[in-house]
Amino acid sequence: MPSAPDLVASLGLVPHPEGGHYRETYRAAGTVAADALSGGFSGPRSISTAILYLLEANDFSAFHRIRSDEVWHFHLGGTLWIHEIDPSGQLTTTCLGHDVVNGEQLQHVVPAGHWFAAQPAPSTSFALVGCTVAPGFAFEDFEMADPMALAAQWPAHGELIARLGRGAPSE
Repeated sequence: MPSAPDLVASLGLVPHPEGGHYRETYRAAGTVAADALSGGFSGPRSISTAILYLLEANDFSAFHRIRSDEVWHFHLGGTLWIHEIDPSGQLTTTCLGHDVVNGEQLQHVVPAGHWFAAQPAPSTSFALVGCTVAPGFAFEDFEMADPMALAAQWPAHGELIARLGRGAPSE
């Protein structure tokens, strides 16, 4: 199996603001008008987008949310944990990986508006996944969590939020 640095180099991945490395691999040519979308979109969006995304051991995708549904697809490496907090405050953790016989998922949908973060499981050196977003991803639809504010809203999940947060948005 290739190493994480080899994959970053050979796939042309670059650092992502939430952590890890990524590269956009698809952006649909067609668009959807903002008035045809629900959820407060500021303008038209591509019908769909896709990225490759790699997280190494001891790195994480910090808590954030987007305005679109996001489908995570497992590709290579070890298990990746996706932690979600839904609008009611319910925390769920999904194990994304190849061991489907023992409950890991090959795909997982994070619904629009859910706060979520991801991290490699303790025995994982890296996880390479794909993320497909519809309507397509735009950075103006991306909101990085302020860990202190999110923990104040959901104190039962404060330790996880603190561990998988990147600081206030202005930092």
